[in-house]
Amino acid sequence: MIRILVAEHLPLVRRGLVASLEGESDLTVVADVGSGEDIVPAALDVRPDAAVIDADLPGADGPSLAARLVEKAPRCRVMLLSAQPNPGHLKRAFAAGALGYLSIEVGPEQLADGIRRIIAGRRVVDSELAVAALEAAECPLTPREHEVLRLAAGGARSKEIAAELGLSAGTVRNHLSRVLVKTGARNRVDAVRIATEYGWL
Repeated sequence: MIRILVAEHLPLVRRGLVASLEGESDLTVVADVGSGEDIVPAALDVRPDAAVIDADLPGADGPSLAARLVEKAPRCRVMLLSAQPNPGHLKRAFAAGALGYLSIEVGPEQLADGIRRIIAGRRVVDSELAVAALEAAECPLTPREHEVLRLAAGGARSKEIAAELGLSAGTVRNHLSRVLVKTGARNRVDAVRIATEYGWL
């Protein structure tokens, strides 16, 4: 029996996922949570074989959640589901240690089969998304520039970003200027749009 943790913030969708997985004779859901911060504690408590995680949990980043879970519970295989899958997120998810990345619109049979495959140590991804990932441009931003842009995307101002990252406001402005040059954006809103379209955020 494959023991599964489900993480999805929408109660109705979460219940649907649980019911779908419980309908398989070799799968059982041992925990379901509604927020990113509950994933690791639940995994440490019930020790699942696999985790099915909504990559778009509010206030969380799917690849970062995968990395945290892989670090804290390395025996748990990670499958991310996304409502808006894109090549950049796919690459980051696999780099973080996830083995599966599927659209949340896949059928129940495809999800169940995907879980069985990641348990066997194989990677699982939508074929169209895999092709797009191979063709996608690499992110030109440094880790610090990426972090600055991610906070800017959340609406933080330069002073707030500086306080969050322990930098001066001038340094933050310099990072944002380099982000604009590297992305070819007109302003920070345009930079967020471009980075999102390419899957860098």
